[in-house]
Amino acid sequence: MKKIITIIISACLMALGCFGLAACGNNNQNKNDKLSVVCTIFPEYDWVSEILGENKDNVELTLLLDNGVDLHSYQPSVQDIAKISTCDLFIYVGGESDAWVDNALKNATNKNMKVINLLEVLGDKVKTEETVEGMEHEHEHSHEDEKENDEHVWLSLKNAEILCKKITSELSALDKDNAATYENNFAAYKQKLTALDKDYSSAVKNAKYKTLVFGDRFPFRYLVDDYNLKYYAAFAGCSAETEASFETIVFLAGKVDELSLPAVCTIEGREHKIAETVRNNTTTKNQKILTFDSMQSTTSKDVKNGVTYLSVMEKNLKVLKEALGVNA
Repeated sequence: MKKIITIIISACLMALGCFGLAACGNNNQNKNDKLSVVCTIFPEYDWVSEILGENKDNVELTLLLDNGVDLHSYQPSVQDIAKISTCDLFIYVGGESDAWVDNALKNATNKNMKVINLLEVLGDKVKTEETVEGMEHEHEHSHEDEKENDEHVWLSLKNAEILCKKITSELSALDKDNAATYENNFAAYKQKLTALDKDYSSAVKNAKYKTLVFGDRFPFRYLVDDYNLKYYAAFAGCSAETEASFETIVFLAGKVDELSLPAVCTIEGREHKIAETVRNNTTTKNQKILTFDSMQSTTSKDVKNGVTYLSVMEKNLKVLKEALGVNA
């Protein structure tokens, strides 16, 4: 379903060692004793920032996927491996897209590193990818026993609370002097997550429609399951497919007509050709194209411009309300 990642991590680390990198990793001397935290994706990075709060300037915090490359197509550079090798806390998703991580961790020079695997933390709350009616099947994987975990766990506010609690625990263990600050910051952030979760529940309760149609990949299964919504989509969330068959287009357009939905949804990106084609095959051809943000293309520039996990989820709530006809 995804690309096959072929990276010789051990060789990269050996090369780095030749330049003395391994020696630099001991006791964090190369970082002036700053705590070093490396996150693979934006939500992790933002959660850590919120928990650190006023202590953020005293921590070396790194976002690896910072240039708009999403989780499914990311390949670590030698510099990325170097940062991971010497960090104090490494946070990653833990799905098939992170297959490269095992070798990176085996060869890490900081043997006291703490590691958070989001999927492991969530345990039985992790969902597998599903193929709903009308959805394109992957060419590479079509058998039930080959289903993969749905990696997009951050798109659930309920999951976010669980993951932030784990991050707080690990930061507190690494930096006991500031543990009380981290616990207080988590408590305040938890209130915000809970409040937004209630806003989502209220919106769905007052919605005219209870179904979303996506002319795109669908990484929002955790979100729709949280609020008991139905969905139809062209592809699963981790799909590498880019072209939808005529049958899929007709099926999705038919669902829009059948349910009288006001919108065809899509995810962030420059082109929304499939969603537009679905709309053009409906009876009225006047549905809005609404874009949800799955936070897979958030850049370091976005972060500098003030984008946060909560701001994106608040924006998604506005889009959801429009798609479901709330107060329409």
